[in-house]
Amino acid sequence: MPNLFVSVINSLLPEPHASLLAGILFGTKATMPKGFYEALVTTGTLHIIALSGMNISILVSLFAQSSLFLGLGRKASSILTICLIVLFVLFVGPSPSIVRAAIMGCLTLLAIYFGRRDWGVLSLFLAAGIMLLFDFSLIKNLSFQLSFAATLGIILALRQAQCQRGIGLLDQFIFILKTNLIITLSAQLFTLPIIFFNFRRVSLISPIANLLIEWTIQPIMALGFATAILGWLLYPLGIIPAWFVWVPLTYLITVVEWLARLPGASINF
Repeated sequence: MPNLFVSVINSLLPEPHASLLAGILFGTKATMPKGFYEALVTTGTLHIIALSGMNISILVSLFAQSSLFLGLGRKASSILTICLIVLFVLFVGPSPSIVRAAIMGCLTLLAIYFGRRDWGVLSLFLAAGIMLLFDFSLIKNLSFQLSFAATLGIILALRQAQCQRGIGLLDQFIFILKTNLIITLSAQLFTLPIIFFNFRRVSLISPIANLLIEWTIQPIMALGFATAILGWLLYPLGIIPAWFVWVPLTYLITVVEWLARLPGASINF
């Protein structure tokens, strides 16, 4: 099924826009131009084309917000979102990072359903423990290691950032910028030993690159799914959302390619 949507995307968008969107939505990167792939590696943004917990988080956020907007209530929204997570995992395939994020997402939603407090770190270790119980060889899986380390860094960063929230509009804006930067740096810090050990490469521009492009991922996913699904149902219907998704994709591509050309963007060891 993903291949059908990828072919629709390829027919509606030029390169590297098409392969970038397919990577963000479905984790496919076989058709991505080599030059742009290297730019993603250099800027430390390769994770955006690898299915990860980010995809689950964005889907949960979008669906939960729309469900509450429609007046379904927290419990009904939680149940429907859990069903959506299961369908998404079946749709894209059960990669280690996706399964880990799906388990965490379901545990969080169950906590909301029963009116309990969500314990992020506990959910993370519980999800990892369940996965290792069924397949202990995952402990050597690079995707599993990076996903676990990055998520731990993000959870700890969010806990710290929430204590610094301001009141005024300016304070809120500064808070959002600081939170995004702290999350990016924390995820980078926790995954740095794994990346260094496996690739002998460190991206110095990665915090800035991720901070500049992070806000585009959610609208790209929403518009991208609309493009793929509508275009699959009836090709002309996908043209309009394709025009809209082209804008944030172009911004993302421009930022990544420009930063990748900066001297000292990454260091090889």
